[in-house]
Amino acid sequence: MSSGVKIFAGRASQELAGKIVQSYGTSLGNVKVTDFSDGEFQPSFEETVRGQDVFLIQSTMPPTDNLFELLLMVDAAKRASARKIIVVIPYFGFARQDRKDKPRVAIGARLVANMLMAAGIDRIMTMDLHADQIQGFFEVPVDHLYGSTIFFKEIDKFNNGNLIMAAPDAGGAKRANSYAKKLDIGLAICHKQRRKANEIAEMTVIGDVTGKDVILIDDMIDTAGTLTKAADLFMENGAKSVRAFCTHAVLSGPAYERLSNSKITELIVTDTIPLKHEHEKIRVLTVSDLFADVIRRMINNQSISSHFVIS
Repeated sequence: MSSGVKIFAGRASQELAGKIVQSYGTSLGNVKVTDFSDGEFQPSFEETVRGQDVFLIQSTMPPTDNLFELLLMVDAAKRASARKIIVVIPYFGFARQDRKDKPRVAIGARLVANMLMAAGIDRIMTMDLHADQIQGFFEVPVDHLYGSTIFFKEIDKFNNGNLIMAAPDAGGAKRANSYAKKLDIGLAICHKQRRKANEIAEMTVIGDVTGKDVILIDDMIDTAGTLTKAADLFMENGAKSVRAFCTHAVLSGPAYERLSNSKITELIVTDTIPLKHEHEKIRVLTVSDLFADVIRRMINNQSISSHFVIS
């Protein structure tokens, strides 16, 4: 490991962190988490971090234990006299709560940002935030990476002149349009109406997908309701095939069952969140090389803008 740099991982991201340090050319630092019988836990660094630049890798998907474990690790590193503390959060939880969309609700993403800064972080590295403006919630530098760095090359393999880029909802139209412009292909959008969270009332297709190989793009897939309904709707409207690229594979509730029952050809995700179990329609691409390279560039004070293929 580079002199003055140590990389540790929380329990939620051990597998991904192992790949990152392998790509970086080192090994993970030794951190131990002690569990108490009442559910309380205590992380401790089993090696010195005094005067070191400490990288802490942990995705903060549910349960909230993962977030709190990261906060405790930050506090432990700060109290152990680390020079700088950089949190690497491949999947930033609570990002869907980026604004008050109805009265008397919390802005969860801002609260998480405040807690991380209060704990003592000096920098944050994350990927495909649900809303870009979350970067503004932090008073420390944010390195916001994009799944497009990995997905673009993969999508380009399918570009046989018959592709059309698609967004599963209006919120993803900007992202899909960026891909469409870069690939010089058409764009289609699914318009959805929700009665409540995770439940779709109605969907319609905007654009002609007849005979096309559809590429759906989104930042995350949770219950898979939106994505599978969009895929089925595109097929009903004459699409030849539908593939989906989603950075964060949350895949909660009936997601796996919905994937099995849908007409979607393939779902390509990254390993920012470990899969609960394998599925015949899911293919995983690793983000380890990307994060390892950005960590290396950060340590050497080099630019990372070359990784921003599509933002």
